[in-house]
Amino acid sequence: MTSSLTRQLSEVLGRPVDRVTRERAALHVLDWLGCAVIGASEPAGRLLVSRAAALPRGSVTVIGGPNLGSPEEAAFINGGLGNILEMDDVHRTAILHPGPVAIPAALAAAEAAGAQGTAFLDAVVRGYEAEIRLGESLGPGHYAKWHNTATCGPFGAAAAVADVLGLGPDEQVWALGNAATQSSGPWRCRHEAVMTKQLHTARAAQAGYAAAALAALGFTGPDYMLEGEQGFYDAMCPDPDPERLLANPTGDWKVWETSFKPWPACRHAHPAIDAALVLHAAHPGANIVSVRIETYGDALKFCDTPAPTNTHEAKFSLQHAVALTLADGPPGLDGFLPEAIARPDVTRLRNAATVVLNQTFDDAYPDHFGARVAIGLSDGATDSATVADALGDPENPVSAEQIVAKARRLMAAGGASADPVDRIIAATLALPDGGTLDALSQALRELHSNVNEGIRT
Repeated sequence: MTSSLTRQLSEVLGRPVDRVTRERAALHVLDWLGCAVIGASEPAGRLLVSRAAALPRGSVTVIGGPNLGSPEEAAFINGGLGNILEMDDVHRTAILHPGPVAIPAALAAAEAAGAQGTAFLDAVVRGYEAEIRLGESLGPGHYAKWHNTATCGPFGAAAAVADVLGLGPDEQVWALGNAATQSSGPWRCRHEAVMTKQLHTARAAQAGYAAAALAALGFTGPDYMLEGEQGFYDAMCPDPDPERLLANPTGDWKVWETSFKPWPACRHAHPAIDAALVLHAAHPGANIVSVRIETYGDALKFCDTPAPTNTHEAKFSLQHAVALTLADGPPGLDGFLPEAIARPDVTRLRNAATVVLNQTFDDAYPDHFGARVAIGLSDGATDSATVADALGDPENPVSAEQIVAKARRLMAAGGASADPVDRIIAATLALPDGGTLDALSQALRELHSNVNEGIRT
């Protein structure tokens, strides 16, 4: 019988990770940490962290929490924190967020095992690789109903933890098979202002951790979980492309294709925000009377929300994101709070906005996230701006300095004081060159006495 896709993928994951890729992984870790620290100060985050306080003390860091947790529990709680602000990293063609699942699972495993910092980064890289490759193979029919981060996340988390634990080929396959069988997460949560999306990432990290830990004990799992009868593709994917799972097996690691998010909104709104920024700079203070937003189909499906009533809806509103940006310029965290939603100037621009499908952008998607914003002014003048790739994508990158600044800003907004933030940043950036994971863990454990509700700015 032909070797299973999962077994072939485990061979792809086994190739060495080079130093520059570890540097890239460290930036993603720092980006996730910024998102997780501020996430711990949000209502959903505080509830997750309170779970740790109610459980027996463990040995692994729970971000923002007063207690240490067991590795599996820490993976769960930390896994729920990084997606709360909608600023976590994203892979376009897999249409998922690898960071908030793969990193907390890898961190929990690495802390528990006393692993080196470089081993932790290697596990992150391999976790991203597994999660993204699976996401790329699912097909659009899966994403129409399922949250890819939730369904592929256990797979990535299991790969990361398996790497830390040094599992052999059979055990890796068992871990990945049993991770995939725990995939869940339909999209219903995006229709209601609930906390379920955080449960998606939390459970994915925990499920992957458990699958790998059990495999280390000899708990077996299915080789043909992906392509077999009644397996993952058969059950959950009406139009899968299994060849994508193993495509270009010696190419750059997928972490290099993963985008950073500069704005606190759904990624599908980002290209429109970027186009609106161009218009804001060109027409400061102008009296805008009409706004037309053109973009791809999934952006309309997820973010056509003309009258948001709360922060969750505002983050998934093309109309609000563009109106806010035209009014203020670069959107901050406070731009999606109820006070900003109710602002008369933003409301007027939001009401003046129409959203339409642009076939050119739709044809380019998901390889490129693009949008065009056109405005009409009270004096009859018109202008437009087009963005083919959102800021933070590989074709339109942000710098390492911008990523560090974002992490610093988010942690400060979450109530963290400057000293532990500085230590977290320094310890994270030192990991590729032999910096210890213990230095990062110690800095993170200082946060619980400093984090408060903060002011979202």
